[in-house]
Amino acid sequence: MKLKSLSRLLPTLWNALLAVFAAVLLIMAFPPFEWWITAWFALVPILWAIEREGSVTRSFTLGWLFGNIFFFATCWWLTFAPITYAGFPPPLAYFLLFCVTSVTAIFPGLFAAIMAFLLRRYGSIAILAVPFVWTFSEFARYWITGNNWNAVGYSQAFGRSSVLELAGIGGFYLSGAGVVFITACLYLVICRRDKKHLRNFAASAAITTLIALFLFDRTENTFMLPQGTNRVVAIQPNVPMSGLSLEKWRELRRRHVQLAESAFAKIERGSEPGSAAPQMTVIFPESPMNFQYDDDPETREFINNFAATNNVGVLFNSAEPDRSNGKYFNSAVLVGPEGNEVAQYDKIYLLPFGEAVPVPLESIVPAFVGSFSYGKEYDLLPIGDAKAGVMICFESHFGQLSRQYVRNGADAIIEMTNDGYLGPTPVLRQHLANAVFRAVETNRPVLRVTNVGITAYVNERGEVLDAAEPYTEATRVWAVTRSDGSQTIYVKYGDWFAWLCTLITLGLVALGFRKSESSLNHS
Repeated sequence: MKLKSLSRLLPTLWNALLAVFAAVLLIMAFPPFEWWITAWFALVPILWAIEREGSVTRSFTLGWLFGNIFFFATCWWLTFAPITYAGFPPPLAYFLLFCVTSVTAIFPGLFAAIMAFLLRRYGSIAILAVPFVWTFSEFARYWITGNNWNAVGYSQAFGRSSVLELAGIGGFYLSGAGVVFITACLYLVICRRDKKHLRNFAASAAITTLIALFLFDRTENTFMLPQGTNRVVAIQPNVPMSGLSLEKWRELRRRHVQLAESAFAKIERGSEPGSAAPQMTVIFPESPMNFQYDDDPETREFINNFAATNNVGVLFNSAEPDRSNGKYFNSAVLVGPEGNEVAQYDKIYLLPFGEAVPVPLESIVPAFVGSFSYGKEYDLLPIGDAKAGVMICFESHFGQLSRQYVRNGADAIIEMTNDGYLGPTPVLRQHLANAVFRAVETNRPVLRVTNVGITAYVNERGEVLDAAEPYTEATRVWAVTRSDGSQTIYVKYGDWFAWLCTLITLGLVALGFRKSESSLNHS
């Protein structure tokens, strides 16, 4: 009896191998490989396996296997910090990662199960639902887990396809759906070439050809960095993750200032005689420096003096007290040229279990980094006569944050981040991919200032310019100009496409059940 129940869950070996092959293709589309075009083909093998398997439960297993391999292989860097800094035995760290990816893999499993159901109810025409069902599964992953890391759309961040530009209409979900739509067309071309489906084949071949002609019109690095009087000096200090004695900490703080002052000298040498002095803002990244501007008078005096002496603004990451509950905010503090605080943004999207624990578990599970308070205000910070919103680290993953900034009048987005705890791993490029999409979604540049890399200017088309080498000291000088105030469709309407896909998917499933019940009644 148990063997019979198990057979209902386990797919055939051939179909399981197809799911593994699909996962490998999708893995190759992401950093460190970045063969972005393989994402277009990645789901073809698993769609074939789903259709061959026919069973909803066994198809779920196929999707779960596919998802587990993909997430494990692209997010293995999550084990770096526990092994390196917490002394976890590698087998334990990788086992815990497997537990996490096993949960995340439920959502590709859901996609596979729904597609198996739709194929049984509607036949081959159900393949056209693939982009909607896939988007629904990714949207569900976000709403349930709060995370959509390495969603399919992000595979196109560094590619030459125009799929990326769809993000300005429907966010990264629409870009991902564009990739999966190509997959559905390719599936019909590759796997349905029998005479019975000759029309499908001809139509799909034509559609795929037209799509390919459209997709390859994107060129890289065609735009120069903007010029203007509002200058940002980005500091990449390469602060080590451990071993910070008080003496070393103060030495590194002085090094921040030295790097900034060397940039000031270059700006002054490059200025034309008689020209107006630029309005400069120095940005220090999120790092293990752990500044506490409000609670540390010595640090406050140091930063205030640096700002006033050089007549510059200073934007830095700081733990700021939340007087209401005795906790701290993870904040971005801006000190003006006069040497006093002029603005503060408190991080809204805290890292789950890293910076905050969900309320039901707060008294049971400790936060790994600290128990911070959630910010609530979408504060904009002045950068000369322009305005900028700030994303702190993990927040670059959330399109709704940058979207709200632009709705409030932001001319640019500033990202302050530190990926040093995760080592020289693919996370550096994967995290950068988030910034690429935030720029395209909002039609605003993202000024990415990091501790160990990758510091870069991402323009409105998602082109990564003037990038610094990881794990080196670096400074970058960029201009921030006022925008024309225009808003993309995504900024105006948010995740409308993901909601549409959810409605279509649930509607197709509901109609499929109704069709099934109707068939039973007639029989």
